Amino acid sequence: MNWLETLRAGGDAIRAHRLRSILTMLGIVIGISSVILTVGLGQGAQDQVKSQISALGSNLLIVSPGSSTSSTGVRGGFGSASTLTLQDAEAIGDETAAPDVKQVAAQTSTNASLVNGTTNWTTSVVGTTTTWPEVRKRTLSAGRFFTESEVTSAAHVVVLGSETASELFAGPVSPVGRSVAVDGTQLTVIGVLAASGASSNGSDEDDQAITPMTTAKRLSGATNASVSTIYVEARSERSLSAAYQEITGLLDNLHGVTASAADFSIASQQSLVATANSTNKTMTVLLAGIAAISLLVGGIGVMNIMLVSVTERIREIGLRKALGAAPKVIRRQFLVEASLLGLAGGVVGVLIAVAGAQVLPGLIDQPVSLSLLATTGALLTSFVLGIGFGVYPASRAARLTPIDALRSE
Repeated sequence: MNWLETLRAGGDAIRAHRLRSILTMLGIVIGISSVILTVGLGQGAQDQVKSQISALGSNLLIVSPGSSTSSTGVRGGFGSASTLTLQDAEAIGDETAAPDVKQVAAQTSTNASLVNGTTNWTTSVVGTTTTWPEVRKRTLSAGRFFTESEVTSAAHVVVLGSETASELFAGPVSPVGRSVAVDGTQLTVIGVLAASGASSNGSDEDDQAITPMTTAKRLSGATNASVSTIYVEARSERSLSAAYQEITGLLDNLHGVTASAADFSIASQQSLVATANSTNKTMTVLLAGIAAISLLVGGIGVMNIMLVSVTERIREIGLRKALGAAPKVIRRQFLVEASLLGLAGGVVGVLIAVAGAQVLPGLIDQPVSLSLLATTGALLTSFVLGIGFGVYPASRAARLTPIDALRSE
């Protein structure tokens, strides 16, 4: 019996017991689809986190002030001090001092109520420089960003986030050219930011009002040059580490501190991505391991059914061996049947996973990214499972002697 005849005979044996074959494949189908969807959910979560963090700015370093300590000895935690200034931002932006830094945008932030007629909305009022859109990789859906001359003159202008604009201005009329009041000061809306869908430090990046740094200082009544954050864009992803080292050394010298007693901290987007992905990978491996248990159960089901098949066909096996069939031919036939069951279960499982990847995002609001490698690996696993769990039944059939098989009832 050649391979083609063996495949045909294996297919006929499976079709002869359709219901039993379907139930046998069920464990493999559930296992394969579960593993693929679990990996897809994990990959989708990683892609989502990466895109959200990338939306905050590419090649970005975030410099924050250090901790403050009150007169009673209570420490405020990182970011509570006023150790960063506009002069620090200017020094970091100096190409001679930090050649791997491309652009710098300092900002200060405070919560304030914006009023438009009878409508009011409390949001974060951010004071910054003209480089902010480029450093943060933000675009405008309407209007423009403020200019250097408007920063110098502390012009009463503001750029609204998309959510802030929708809360203050209802209807189809553009907010550009209209005014909002902040603590009695009228600011002209000159632009609206395009939605980013990202968040930073627990705040919504689409819910904020951006003003020139000088304007924000006047609104808050601040007279010092302190800033709450300095955003730094490195020249490339490769130079991110070098820019980190340059900024650290520069600020250490400017503030007269050592690395062990630094009054500032620097975070990178890459570290945030790595932390989030590490958590997602751990959960993906855990869930995939649980899903793989059903694959094991499916493989055991294949072995059980093949053992039943051997028992049912003992007389057939004895007759074929009496007519000259070699043990390897008998073994091959049962291995082919087991592998076909495993492969068929894998194919059905992949189809269910593909369908699930189309339906699940709409149900759970979570993207599913199917991996070709994971899908191919799942198919190969189902095939190997069929063969692996079919070895014992096939070997048992091959060891039967013709006389014992023919005598069997």
